[in-house]
Amino acid sequence: MISRRHLLATAAISQLAVPHLANAQAARTVKMGSLRLIHSMTPHFYQRFAPAGMTIEVITFDSPTDGKNAAVTRSVDFGGFGIAAATLGAAAGEPIVVVGALCNRGMGVVAKKGSGIGDIAALRGRRVGIWPGSTQEVFILERLRQSGMSIRDITAVRVPFGEMNAMLARGDIDAYVGAEPGPGLSISSGVGELVEYPYGTAMGGLNMIFGTSQGLIDEDPALVRTMLGVHRQASEYMMAHKAEVAETTVRVLGAPRAAVDQALGADNVEYIWKLDDTVLGQARTYAEHMLTLRQIRRLPDFDKLLNPTFSNQVAAA
Repeated sequence: MISRRHLLATAAISQLAVPHLANAQAARTVKMGSLRLIHSMTPHFYQRFAPAGMTIEVITFDSPTDGKNAAVTRSVDFGGFGIAAATLGAAAGEPIVVVGALCNRGMGVVAKKGSGIGDIAALRGRRVGIWPGSTQEVFILERLRQSGMSIRDITAVRVPFGEMNAMLARGDIDAYVGAEPGPGLSISSGVGELVEYPYGTAMGGLNMIFGTSQGLIDEDPALVRTMLGVHRQASEYMMAHKAEVAETTVRVLGAPRAAVDQALGADNVEYIWKLDDTVLGQARTYAEHMLTLRQIRRLPDFDKLLNPTFSNQVAAA
């Protein structure tokens, strides 16, 4: 249950962060893209914090690239997707803009239970499920490098996140680099065991961001500020109400409760909103890794890709 104190705080932030909607007369529907993952659940909490007259429609995507493309083409107004998708788009000259953070962590390197894979080095010669173009791919490639290896030292198997646990259970792969609730499902069911949460790089736990198109920013910067204010309130609420997050995740994704509890209980999901110096630095480092790995041909224009203006305004409010 939401406390009176929380409601009063929410109202105060809303009035400061979204003054243009305080006296709004016309109803408005805002489309928000989301992925079918635990760490993309924040949009499902937006409506309770939305200003009067605003309806937030959540559009679900299975692929980070599809979510990013929807924001670029303005099929949705805003989207939550991986930093990889945003960087790939910006490096190709697409008008995608990161205006906030969405979630850190949410990844896991998982091996078949009893496989003897206890660390990254033990992946040598093994079949490892990886989704190409994902944030997880960049992290595992860097962890391989840190372990004195490269992608050539493993057999990389192209596997969508939703199929990783099943393929591990069947023995089609020996390990995978997945996104929650996959790792939580494999661990809680006894199919797999954790090799590591791959956050021991300069990229930290950087994962998902809150993005929109430059066109929408140019046309309606007040809406961007409003939505980031809503996003802030939802993120902070979720971090303080993990049990409710678990219940919502089970209902929306149909994920087993044990898998969700495993991910949230291990603190492998961190809902965030602020595009602060840490996230900005990690995003630049991430792009440099992508360039080194030849996943992009050139670095994106960071002044266009990363826009902390709205985040700073919401923080000040």
